[in-house]
Amino acid sequence: MAATERLMNRSRHWAQMGEHSFVAGIWILYWVHRLAGRRFFRGCMAPVLLLHWALRPQLRAVSMQYLQRLQAHTGVFAKPPGAWQSLRHVGLFAETMLDKLLAMAGKYPAEQVQSFGHEALREAARRGQGGILITAHMGCLELCRALAAELPDFRLNVLVHTAHAQDFNRVLQRLNPGGQVQLIEVSEVDAAMAMLLSDKVSAGEFVAIAGDRVPVRQSKTVEVDFLGHAAHFPVGPYVLASLLKCPLYSLSCLHEGQGYALRFELLSEQVILPRGRRDEALKQYAAQYADLLALALQRSPYDWFNFFPFWDQGHELPVQS
Repeated sequence: MAATERLMNRSRHWAQMGEHSFVAGIWILYWVHRLAGRRFFRGCMAPVLLLHWALRPQLRAVSMQYLQRLQAHTGVFAKPPGAWQSLRHVGLFAETMLDKLLAMAGKYPAEQVQSFGHEALREAARRGQGGILITAHMGCLELCRALAAELPDFRLNVLVHTAHAQDFNRVLQRLNPGGQVQLIEVSEVDAAMAMLLSDKVSAGEFVAIAGDRVPVRQSKTVEVDFLGHAAHFPVGPYVLASLLKCPLYSLSCLHEGQGYALRFELLSEQVILPRGRRDEALKQYAAQYADLLALALQRSPYDWFNFFPFWDQGHELPVQS
């Protein structure tokens, strides 16, 4: 048993971690809710979540590592987090997956989404100026479509590293044929991809790229402090914004009250990477974003959905009993 747990806890790069029965799982989630409502959905999900959490030692380990480091850095919980907080953490991820589907189908109640800072994007869109949106794997970013009334011309292209991108795009088309979100599968930004993204930004569209996932080529990272511990963050968003000579924004959409709060923030009108100080500048941009993430998670601590060894890739995590 111990050998099995050690095997399950062996750290892998996040991109190597497959997603099980991906498209089938999406449709099951969506139709359970459509046919029977959220209360029945929660009832069905509870035993599945408990079993999933109990049988996956690494899931428990990475959840507890995050919660404990957040607590040590911010003191956000009334007492040290334990198994219940970890289970709640995983449970919120399942709820959020449902909300993502409802958002993409245009069926999430718009009145439950507050928006802050979108005026800057509206002004940029009015000028035909696109930009880079740096995001993280937390909350429900798909609720950007709730801004359709305020930003009717808002077009979002999401860069993802997953073989499921084409499958997910088909799901998007079936849920909402007129949707404003397009997924683009990419392992690295080569010359052809850079030209494609440049065309989109020049046309007033926005490109979202994760600022919290180490790329496949780990050399493209910088090490900065995150929740009191050194962590590797990608430099891709800042290099891309510099190449395209466009504004860099942050985008988050976290649980708040009975719904979500969608926040846009201008980080830089133009990302400048000076010769001779390029690495230093990249580290400063990444540190700025890491601090922003920490503040966001202090507001909504269960919204962090990086269920892999974020700080410890290449090392074993202790198994939580």
